[in-house]
Amino acid sequence: MKKGFDGARDRHGDLLPELSASATRMKYDKLIDAPLPTFDKNYPGSPFFTELGYFMLRRTMYSQFRTFETTGGENVPTDRGSMCSAWHTNGLMDPITIFLTHPKKFVVGGRHDLVTRPILGFWARKFAVQPVVRKAELLRGGCSEEEASYLNGRSLLNLATGISHGFGCALFPEGTSHSESHLIRLKTGPFRTVLAAAAHAKANGRKIPTLIPIGLHFRTRHLFRTDCWVEYGEPIELPHDQLPSELIETVGAGDWMEPPAEVVTGLRDLLKEKLEPLTPNRETFSEVHRDSVIAHVQRRIQKKPELTWRQEVLEVRRLKSEPATSEIQEIATRVGDKLDEFGLDGRDINSTCDGLRGFSSIGAAVDLLKFIPFMLFLPTLILGMGWQIALGRYLGDRTDEGLDARTSYHMLFGMFGSMLWWPILATILTVLAIIFNSDLEYDLVGMFGSELWQEGLAIVTLWVSAIVIFWISAISFANGWDAVSDFTKWVRRMKCNSLVSSDIKKLHDLLK
Repeated sequence: MKKGFDGARDRHGDLLPELSASATRMKYDKLIDAPLPTFDKNYPGSPFFTELGYFMLRRTMYSQFRTFETTGGENVPTDRGSMCSAWHTNGLMDPITIFLTHPKKFVVGGRHDLVTRPILGFWARKFAVQPVVRKAELLRGGCSEEEASYLNGRSLLNLATGISHGFGCALFPEGTSHSESHLIRLKTGPFRTVLAAAAHAKANGRKIPTLIPIGLHFRTRHLFRTDCWVEYGEPIELPHDQLPSELIETVGAGDWMEPPAEVVTGLRDLLKEKLEPLTPNRETFSEVHRDSVIAHVQRRIQKKPELTWRQEVLEVRRLKSEPATSEIQEIATRVGDKLDEFGLDGRDINSTCDGLRGFSSIGAAVDLLKFIPFMLFLPTLILGMGWQIALGRYLGDRTDEGLDARTSYHMLFGMFGSMLWWPILATILTVLAIIFNSDLEYDLVGMFGSELWQEGLAIVTLWVSAIVIFWISAISFANGWDAVSDFTKWVRRMKCNSLVSSDIKKLHDLLK
């Protein structure tokens, strides 16, 4: 039996999430000593490390995805705080995609071990992440109920206060990252927090925060260079007129108090109603693959451009409310499941809908243009990113956190590994250039002249140039990976074509 899985259930009878090894190691003293956020400036945590963290996250995130789209940003009010709530299927990638697309800085709450892990814990403390003890850790003896109640009350109060002061916040009401194709049971933590924020805002004469449902859509969440669409939904007005005066006074005075249970559950049920349509909302992913195939075949019949990822999600959503006939669904299910088995999807169906796409000279030329820089920068890529890629892949593919945490490891090792390693490697290479400068055909140290300040400028230029080259090589790797991925998909299409071509033809005839 896995270390973190013992069959334990909560009071509703639902199985508690399996715990990773990290989640089972609760360091309560360190959690109590975690830095508290501040609300009298533009950053709840360290301004320097927050901006540096955001810069690195953006560089890494936009290399992580092949396409990245955000819609609904106009739904986010900028004159007050907001609580963002989404389903949770992709580990740390879920909150990061919200952080980077929301106009406000965030007060952050997260699983307790985020603030005690090596390296990641350092950054969590600089961001003033507030640790939360989940029921899964509490019921398995990670700490006493009194300790958990105190820590969670303090964390939720800090988050509520930050939201009241106009910051953003993202909490995931399912309470754990999972692999289902629909919402799992929602916990009450986010709703208690945002209602407390509304009470704090009322007590201090501030504008009432909003609750924003968000759809996080990843084509294949655990793959590098997949597609991502962040969909901000319509904000939900909080029932602040239902909050008792005692709650407003208590929270306004800086003490935690639980909002009324009936208001909390009512808000939870309202969010569930708004959030479910922003997920696949299907019993299985096989149904998603089925409707994706139908949507792409319909697009081919209409002779329109290929669906973007956002358009595909919307079409699959439409087919939820306007289902095809049972015969069409049966055939599309066979095609969708077989394509998924080969790592393919509806985009791989050809324009005539009599099989899968073959060789494209234009596509091959584009991929060649991507692959050439990848090969040219391969030596510097190995130097600058080799061990990060290898270790991130090794640990991500073997983590006990589940498939939903795979890309979290890839991203974290790529980002933190580069931040730590590139300056060291650039320094080593610069020192070597200085030592062996006389043996080189070109005088690197004297490129700007022989004066001391000119040589100093040359040394700084060499160091910065090394960092830039490592960064360019990382970009070339991401684009080159697209070319490799396209080639492997072409090979898989050749193997899969005979298995699905007849069903694709039938589907085409039925949908005409």
